[in-house]
Amino acid sequence: MAEPAVTTGSAPKTRAAVETRTAGPADWPLAGGIVAGVLADALVGDPRRGHPVALFGQAATRIERFLYADDRARGAAFTACCEALAVGPALAVARLARQRPVARLAWAGTVTWAVTGARSLTAEADRVQRALLAGDLPGARRLLPNLCGRDPAPLDEDGIARAVVESVAENCSDAIVAPLLWGALAGPTGLAAYRAANTLDAMVGHHSPRYDRFGWASARLDDVANWAPARVTALLAAACAPVVGGRPAATWRIARQYGPRHPSPNAGWCEAAFAGALGLRLGGPLSYSGRAEHRPELGTGRPPGPADIARASRLCRAVTAAATALAASLALSPTPTTR
Repeated sequence: MAEPAVTTGSAPKTRAAVETRTAGPADWPLAGGIVAGVLADALVGDPRRGHPVALFGQAATRIERFLYADDRARGAAFTACCEALAVGPALAVARLARQRPVARLAWAGTVTWAVTGARSLTAEADRVQRALLAGDLPGARRLLPNLCGRDPAPLDEDGIARAVVESVAENCSDAIVAPLLWGALAGPTGLAAYRAANTLDAMVGHHSPRYDRFGWASARLDDVANWAPARVTALLAAACAPVVGGRPAATWRIARQYGPRHPSPNAGWCEAAFAGALGLRLGGPLSYSGRAEHRPELGTGRPPGPADIARASRLCRAVTAAATALAASLALSPTPTTR
């Protein structure tokens, strides 16, 4: 039933505003920029010097020296300052390019290239595999810190292979799927904000006497930013499982069953999905900075070996292509607006 008009004096009044939802324009410059940035990363890779993420890390280190205290509040201030450092320039350029589609495409492509790392991730994994296949265990141990922070000295050939596969799985979300999704949802500013959060987590978000309190805010921000992307990564890994001989339904079942067992709220989903697709069993003992841990086992297959590194890289490349298509599709989807 329609609401009756309300009269005041002699002038009838109806509702002052009626909300309707209409489709806004598809953001083709953002979609094109995302695709161009991923292609640039695949063809060119990261610059050897002056990488924007490395420059951000250097600036964050200086801010840490100024703000550090063994205190959560100071750590939260550090996180906020560093996020502002990353987001501010991205917002300024986005504002300048707002009415210039070609400039927006170029800016989105540049930021996507700067914050995604599919080529460097798989290239480093392949370098470790070549060392292992050549019987160069010391060389593989020297290369492992380029991929993950665990102690390489106690690891044998299979231990290094497991570390590489797990790192490829986790970073498939952190370095590829997550930034692409945030870019599709929030443009270059979202890309920059996400990469800043992930970099800060790598710098100060780990457990240690120095960072347990100071790095708390950075770690929690990264957990929140990666919650949805980690699960999307697991879904994409399941969808792409046939490229490595896996089955989508079985992969997703293993991701759901084993992912929540990992101490990280997000990494376990990625690692369990890769374990399911590759037919492997990940997890087990490891050591960080001399501190031993035993991670829950993920998956029902065999332990990984050196040959599985190439299979993990192949799956990562397939997930990268799928995530790029998903992000571009989200950017092209009409956005609901209110008037």
